[in-house]
Amino acid sequence: MKKLSRVSTALLAAVLLAGCGSISSKDGGYYATESPSAEGAAYDTAAGAANSSIVPEELPDSTDETAQKIIYNADINMESTDFDAARDTLLAAVDDCGAWMEYSSLSGDAKDHDRYAYYTVRVPVENYRTFLAAVGEAGSVLDLSETAENITSSYIDVQARLSALEAQRDRLNELADQAETTADLLEIESQLSDVQYQLENYTRQLKNMDQQVSYSTVDIRLSEVATLTPTGSTFGERVVDAFADGWRGFVAFLQGFVLAIIYLWPVLLVVGIIVALAVTLTKRRRKNHPKPVKPAAPAKPAEYTPQSTNDEPKPKY
Repeated sequence: MKKLSRVSTALLAAVLLAGCGSISSKDGGYYATESPSAEGAAYDTAAGAANSSIVPEELPDSTDETAQKIIYNADINMESTDFDAARDTLLAAVDDCGAWMEYSSLSGDAKDHDRYAYYTVRVPVENYRTFLAAVGEAGSVLDLSETAENITSSYIDVQARLSALEAQRDRLNELADQAETTADLLEIESQLSDVQYQLENYTRQLKNMDQQVSYSTVDIRLSEVATLTPTGSTFGERVVDAFADGWRGFVAFLQGFVLAIIYLWPVLLVVGIIVALAVTLTKRRRKNHPKPVKPAAPAKPAEYTPQSTNDEPKPKY
């Protein structure tokens, strides 16, 4: 009986340890455990910014347990007049830097010169700056924004929870060997199942963080244009470009207007015929059914004005 009491007491201690060493996570993500401290920046720069203010010159080894765990991300918006060549350059940079394509999308028509490409590339952190420089050579970079997120505290927290859960699992296994009744054994196995689930959850979170730290995410948007957008031009150059763009827009409007008339000529012809018939029928109806003339109003009789019969001159006083 005393031995059973000791087993129950140890089991209760293990349950309390589970409550202190675990935390509920609805989606299994590490952001649910603790909001990581983030330090980031966003800026516009020219193509191939090798000396990035976010990424240090010498990146720490992501496998080093004492190193800071930082996730680097970049967003690039660029354009090119030679869409095929720019796309080939981007794909070559992916292969040369040991990166891999996480997402790819292509839209538009080559005949209309309005194609768009969207890429999400995962780049090894040691080749991050090299990849950005290679991407800058593919076309004209309109803007480049970068962020750096420090998740060191969250990473350490998950590691500590894993260590606590592993110790709890070992203790529960020892208690299972000492259990003498079926009820105690079933209760210990239930606790072991819950601990094992949490271990798998935190292990998955740790692997996910390791992957995000080891591979930076770069989002690229490539647009096909007839004329490159001017960058870093003077006021005079911008005025000249504005006049040129206005003239090109006016010519494009006239071309579109003429093409619209050509496309709609059957509709315009039918509308013209209907209008002509309506006008002709209206004229015939007015001719065959003239409006009746209203009779003239009778003349008013002249008013009678009495005249004086006394023609004698009035006396002067």
